[in-house]
Amino acid sequence: MDSASGGGAPESNTGAGSSSAPPPVSGSGSASGSGSAPSQQQPPESSSPAPPSRYESQKRRDWNTFLQYLKNHKPPLTLARCSGAHVIEFLKYLDQFGKTKVHMSGCPYFGHPNPPAPCACPLKQAWGSLDALIGRLRAAYEENGGRPESNPFGARAVRIYLREVREGQAKARGIPYEKKKRKRPAPAVTAAAVSVAASAAATATATAGGGVGEGGGGGGEVARNAAAPTTTVLSPPPL
Repeated sequence: MDSASGGGAPESNTGAGSSSAPPPVSGSGSASGSGSAPSQQQPPESSSPAPPSRYESQKRRDWNTFLQYLKNHKPPLTLARCSGAHVIEFLKYLDQFGKTKVHMSGCPYFGHPNPPAPCACPLKQAWGSLDALIGRLRAAYEENGGRPESNPFGARAVRIYLREVREGQAKARGIPYEKKKRKRPAPAVTAAAVSVAASAAATATATAGGGVGEGGGGGGEVARNAAAPTTTVLSPPPL
C-alpha cells in the first residue's frame, strides 16, 4: 500500500509543478516559441556554396590533367621545374585526342575547306582549343601559388608554338583565322551634359529672337522715315 501511495506521488507533483518547479523542456519550448519562431523560420544565409561556373570547372579539370601528365612523365617532373618546352610537349601529347582533321602537305585536299572525301591525314587539337587551354592553365598556375614572372604557360616559346599551329592549320584546312576587332564603346552622354546643352541652345534662341525684334523695330522706323513725304523749298533767284 505504501508503494502504491508512493507511486501516486509523482502524478501529484507533476500536476503542481507549475507553481513550485519549472515545467519540463516541452513546456519551456512552448513558452519561448513565440520569441524564437521568426529566427527559426529564416533560412541560414550560407546554407550551401554556389556551384562553380563552367569556366572554373573546366580550368580545374585542365589543371588536374596537367599535374597528372607531370606525374607520369619520364622522368617525373615537378611543377617548379616545368618550363615552356614541357608545356609544348604537353600540347603535342594532347594531339592524339584531337578531333580536327589537319591535312598534310602531300594530301590532295590540302587547303580545301570542305574535302569531298575522307583522307588518311591525322586528327589534331584545333588551334582555338589549344589557345583557350593555355589561357586557363596560365590562370590556374598563378591561382595555385605560382609567380607570374615564372609562369611556363606564358613563355615566349609557347606563344611562338601557338602562332605556328594557327598558321599551319589555316593553310592546311583553308580556313583563315582572323582576329576579332574590339569595338570601342560609344561615349556615354550624361544627363548633365544634355541639360547644359539644352540651356545653351535656349539662351542662343532667346538672344537671336531679341535681335530680330530689335532689328524689326529699326526696320519699321526706317520704313516710316522713307514713307514720310519730303518738301523741298526753292528759294527765289536773287534780283
